[in-house]
Amino acid sequence: MSNALAFATVTQALALLIESNLSPEMDIAVKVETRRPPAEPPTEPTINVFLYQVTPNPSMRHTDLPTRAADGTLVKRPAAPLDLHYLISAYGEEAELVGQRLIGCVVRTLHEIPVLPRELIELAAERPYLAGSDLAQSPQKVRFTPTVMDVDETSKLWGMLHQTPYSLSVAYQASLVLIEGREKPVPAKPVETRTVRVLPFGAPGAPVPPGTDNPGADEPSTDVPASDEAGTEAPAGGAEPDPESSEPAPARKRAAAKRSAPARTRKATGKPSGRAPGGKSDADNGADADGKER
Repeated sequence: MSNALAFATVTQALALLIESNLSPEMDIAVKVETRRPPAEPPTEPTINVFLYQVTPNPSMRHTDLPTRAADGTLVKRPAAPLDLHYLISAYGEEAELVGQRLIGCVVRTLHEIPVLPRELIELAAERPYLAGSDLAQSPQKVRFTPTVMDVDETSKLWGMLHQTPYSLSVAYQASLVLIEGREKPVPAKPVETRTVRVLPFGAPGAPVPPGTDNPGADEPSTDVPASDEAGTEAPAGGAEPDPESSEPAPARKRAAAKRSAPARTRKATGKPSGRAPGGKSDADNGADADGKER
């Protein structure tokens, strides 16, 4: 988070970053200026850092509204998330390819150090016209990424610079810069009392042990199916339970099937069957003998 001096601070720090990383390729004095490309190209080696556009950052648009408490007091200040678009051009003796050498140094520097260092931000804030800048205290880092521009986009960009001849240049985007509002939020109240509780796992209000999504899922189940409870229920009146009723349901079914099946006829063996030869039984022969005696 930073105040309204963030744009100028980033531009000045970017110029310092480029200026301090020109060696060893450039062994000549180079001026690094923070202004629009000049209408009259300079003859001495010069690098221009020009901020030509500022756009909202689409991924951080949720931070542009303030956060307030139920009573309306400000809890968090609104912040405008913005991206800065830079045009970096180089000038110098064309016969010695000074401009191309300077652009090469710029690309190498921003590829090696894509994040703006905090010490350079603090050094840039020492300028009298940047006194009061708090960009160095912002937790948000400013990162530079190259912007791909085709011939048409480059022509339109340079066409906006009235009566300015084209020069070799590169475009970079700096993100993210957050501009905060001026209203200060109400500080939170300090902690007055500290309460420490010790609860075992499983107690009401106790935290769930780590790695346990469903407490009690690994415990053995003590529920008895309704069919088993009905089969083992004691009879009313204190009577002793039927031993057959204590058997499992399949065993009781087999016993009932045996009782309902018809008795099989015994096969003939060596024992007398109780019927005398001639088709009369022993009881019939005894009755005939009694009749004869009478």
